[in-house]
Amino acid sequence: MEVKNNDLELTPDLFEQLGEEDKNAEKISYKSKTYLQDAWARFKQNKMALIGLAFLLFMLLCCIILPMVLPYTYDGQDMTNRNAAPSLSHIMGTDKFGRDILVRILFGGRISLTVGFAAASICLLIGVTYGGIAGYAGGKVDMIMMRIIDAMYSIPDMLYVILITVVMGSSFKSILIGICISSWMGMARQVRAQVMTLKQQEFSLAAFVIGASKKRILFKHLIINSMGPIIVSFTLLVPSAIFYEATLGFLGVGLSAPQASWGTLANEARALMTAQPLQVIWPILAICLTMLALNFIGDGLGDALDPKKK
Repeated sequence: MEVKNNDLELTPDLFEQLGEEDKNAEKISYKSKTYLQDAWARFKQNKMALIGLAFLLFMLLCCIILPMVLPYTYDGQDMTNRNAAPSLSHIMGTDKFGRDILVRILFGGRISLTVGFAAASICLLIGVTYGGIAGYAGGKVDMIMMRIIDAMYSIPDMLYVILITVVMGSSFKSILIGICISSWMGMARQVRAQVMTLKQQEFSLAAFVIGASKKRILFKHLIINSMGPIIVSFTLLVPSAIFYEATLGFLGVGLSAPQASWGTLANEARALMTAQPLQVIWPILAICLTMLALNFIGDGLGDALDPKKK
C-alpha cells in the first residue's frame, strides 16, 4: 500500500532556531552549599534558637570580661555594707558578708558553664566511642556492653554525683567526675542505635567491600553520618550538667567556700529568702535563662541538622 506524504511535507518556515539566551530562559540556577552552610541557613530561620545563641554568647562574654573590669572580687568582704539593696555601685546588691552579688554571679557562671561544657564534652567522647563500638560489633559484644549500661542505669544519677563528691570532697574535679559517670550512658545508647541503622546502608557495605578497615568505617563513615543527632544531644547535655551542679550546690555538697557556683549562691541565700528574696532570685534567674537558651539552641540544631526537615 502506497502512502502519500504530500500532506506531511514540512516547510522550513514552520521552524525557527532558538538562540542561547532562549535556550536557558527557564534554567533555574542556585548557589551550591555545603552541609554546614545549609544547616546554618536553616538554623537562622529559627528565631528562638538565634535568641538563645545570642544570650549564651552574651552570658559567656559577661562572665569572662566583666569580673576583670569591675572593682570588686568574688571573695572581697565589706562588713559595713551587708545585704545592701541594688544600687549604682552594686547593681545586684551585696550578700550577708558585703560581697558584690553581680561579681559572684559572674564568677559562679564561669564555674557552672565550665562544668556544663566540660562534662558534656567528656560524655560526648565516652558515649560516642562506647556506643559506636557496641553498635558496630553487635552480637555478644553488644549484649555485654549494653547489660553493663543497664546495670549502671539501675542506680539513680544523682546518687552517683553525691557519692563521688562525698568521697573525693567538694571540688571542681569531683563534681565533674560525678556528672560524667552518670551522663554518658544516654549518649552511648543513642549512638549505638544510629550506628546499627547506618551499618546496613549501601555506603557502609560499599566501604567494607573495597577493603576499608572496621575502624575507618566506624569513625569515618558511620559516626560522621550520625553527627546531627549527636550534636543535638550534646547541646542538651550541657543544661543537664549545669542543673546537676546547681542541685549539688543547693544541697550543700557543691564547691567549698569562698568559691561559688549558681547553685551554691542560691543555697547561701536560702536562709535570707524572706528578708532578702532578691539574693535567691538572681542565681535562679541565671540558671533558668541559661538552660532555656541551651534548650532553644538544641531545638534549632535538631531542625537544622535533620535532612528530613530540609
